[in-house]
Amino acid sequence: MDETPPERQINIHTSPEIMAGVYANFVNVSHSPYEFTLTFARVDHEVDDDEVPGVVVSRVNLSHRCMRELIEAVEDNYAKWETREGIRNLPELEE
Repeated sequence: MDETPPERQINIHTSPEIMAGVYANFVNVSHSPYEFTLTFARVDHEVDDDEVPGVVVSRVNLSHRCMRELIEAVEDNYAKWETREGIRNLPELEE
């Protein structure tokens, strides 16, 4: 008799404000012996000053295990996006 436990489903709820997300065009990744920290910011790259202004829009702390899962998910999704964009940008065949 197979007594494999049923697969668990994660049911996440969020508010409309959180679901809308925030825009970031810069991320800083740092770590300690216990966790990784991703700090997302919106940076104004069009400024010609030596100091580029920016504002932090979100900061996320992750365990090392969650960071590994994030890296794998980002690599997988980026590869899928890159493939789709590559196909979309192929030159037309001339006859």
